Amino acid sequence: MSENMSENMSEITKEQQEELLQKYDAESNTRRLTGIAAKVVFFGLIAFSLFQLYTGYFGQLTAYIQRTVHLGFALALIFLLFPARRKGNKRKIAWYDYVLALIAIAVSAYWPLFYKTLVQQIGQIDTAQMIVGGLAILLVLEATRRAVGLPITIIASIFLIYAIFGQSMPGMLAHRGLDLNQLIKTMFFTTEGILGTPLQVSSTYIFLFLLFGSFLVQTGVGNYFNDLAITIAGRRIGGPAKVAIFSSALQGTISGSSVANVVTTGSYTIPLMKRMGYRKEFAGAVEAAASTGGQIMPPIMGAAAFLMIEFAGVGYWEIAKAATIPALLYFSGIWIMTHFEAKRTGLLGLPKEEIPNKKEIFKKLYLLTPILAIIWFLFIGVSIERTALYGIGITILVSLFRKDTRITPPKFIAALVDGARTALGVAAATACAGIIVGVVTKTGLGLKLGNSLVSLAASMADNPNVILFLTLFFTMIASIILGMGAPTTANYIITSTIALPAILALNSQLEVAIPVLAAHMFVFYFGIVADITPPVALAAFAASGISGGEPIKTGVNASKLAIAAFIIPYMFIYQPQLLMIDATVLQIVWIIFTAITGMIAIGAGLIGFWYQKLNWIVRIISVLTGLLLIYPEKYSDYIGLGMFIVLVAVQLVFNKDKGSSQKASVEA
Repeated sequence: MSENMSENMSEITKEQQEELLQKYDAESNTRRLTGIAAKVVFFGLIAFSLFQLYTGYFGQLTAYIQRTVHLGFALALIFLLFPARRKGNKRKIAWYDYVLALIAIAVSAYWPLFYKTLVQQIGQIDTAQMIVGGLAILLVLEATRRAVGLPITIIASIFLIYAIFGQSMPGMLAHRGLDLNQLIKTMFFTTEGILGTPLQVSSTYIFLFLLFGSFLVQTGVGNYFNDLAITIAGRRIGGPAKVAIFSSALQGTISGSSVANVVTTGSYTIPLMKRMGYRKEFAGAVEAAASTGGQIMPPIMGAAAFLMIEFAGVGYWEIAKAATIPALLYFSGIWIMTHFEAKRTGLLGLPKEEIPNKKEIFKKLYLLTPILAIIWFLFIGVSIERTALYGIGITILVSLFRKDTRITPPKFIAALVDGARTALGVAAATACAGIIVGVVTKTGLGLKLGNSLVSLAASMADNPNVILFLTLFFTMIASIILGMGAPTTANYIITSTIALPAILALNSQLEVAIPVLAAHMFVFYFGIVADITPPVALAAFAASGISGGEPIKTGVNASKLAIAAFIIPYMFIYQPQLLMIDATVLQIVWIIFTAITGMIAIGAGLIGFWYQKLNWIVRIISVLTGLLLIYPEKYSDYIGLGMFIVLVAVQLVFNKDKGSSQKASVEA
């Protein structure tokens, strides 16, 4: 962004942005080291990135070694970078953190050093291995608490307790229990626990794509997204809000955090919206809702897309394709509602002098080349690791076209450091989530919880359609609760492990045919919207820190703006064609048309304005019209479309009559 634009738009300093990130994003609460300690961490981060680049290019090491080396780097660096207490000393490393870092290195080195012995070992583990495995579990829990936050740490701890005391659990929760030996063996000496699929994805796909994002940032692509958004949407009605939506959607392609997205783009867009007349809570809500949507935006989807490959058992391209229409509908819904809010309050676009020079902006369109290349490589079937590596290479080449975007040696080093730093929280979260997955696998808890939700729904209704809806509703609530305070990767792992089985159980118990990918997308969506759903709405709270608005009100407004996120998942369960599953072009076009038309009606009803101010009766009718259009059934579409046409016609007539009356009054 140009210097004069930054001065006009930004009302919070870089230091204030960092304070907000540290307050609401555990992954940003790092020490600010100097001297030898800073150099140790600096070279450690570079070594972490170089290790991942080496194995990404020359081939992964044996599974156990690849994952434990990745884990060792992450744990050691977390203890050096993240203080034990959120408000702990940020200028020096405590002596016990050096000890923890050394223990983490020793524990992680156990697999590479004794690999042959461990793979040939059958049955019980010995005392030394018990100690090593026990330390690994404790280190992962503590590192996750520091780098990710308490929610996932508490959940993992509860699951460990559940695994040991299964025989004492009531009713269907009871299981034969695991002794300490079995538990430790599962958690660290098999690929069913800490070293399971989540960490495997972190140590391969996710790290390289986070590194790709860091190289993109070094080209200035983040500021370019803001400039491009202002150029395209700034002059429109309610321009500042639409800039926030457009910019956050673009930022979501490289950002892995809703909160980070809010602080990055919101530091410009929220003050701008306030200056143009938006209420504090509404300005913060627009940014929070849009930034949260960045996590469901292909191609990266907050890194969850790469986990979904393993968990859902489908190819990357199928996931990205399936996520495209729902993401577009999500952002369309926010765009529509901000448009009606701007019309209701009479807010115009930005003045012409605050719009960047279009020629200069469009000259930099080449900065989007790496993202387009990533999509193309994945489409033609290039491996995910190679795609990320090619993306990094193309980013470096593209950056050379202009002096202000060029990745110089210092910027190259900065990208390696920032990429590794960003990956620390993901590595800890996936390792900790592996504990949850391991317990669920060994105890069968996921299936038990799934069956219990279906049974609860069946106890409340006899009709299969009602049972389906109630099960989905209960799963939605569970996913939102489980997703509160968790980063995107951990969020998806937890919801897909605990909440997902309920939807899959419907296929056998009700003999419905819900595609596995649709079920995964359902829990993923509702886990993500936890970031804007009170009472724990971290993205909304971060936005309120910038806007000065009341946090809960900001969260409520954000939830209202993101109403599409609460509707779309039900749509693609009932109508999988929305995910482009077994769908024709005509079906897709019709679904998009009715869905967007429905969102217009719902948006108008919730905001209370369309062509004119709406009374409560018309608002209710508008919302019902939208729901009929969105509900995936042709007769409801026809009825909803008829009601939509009538609503528009009536408003146009009233507007015409109102205009004629005003004209007559003026003439008189």
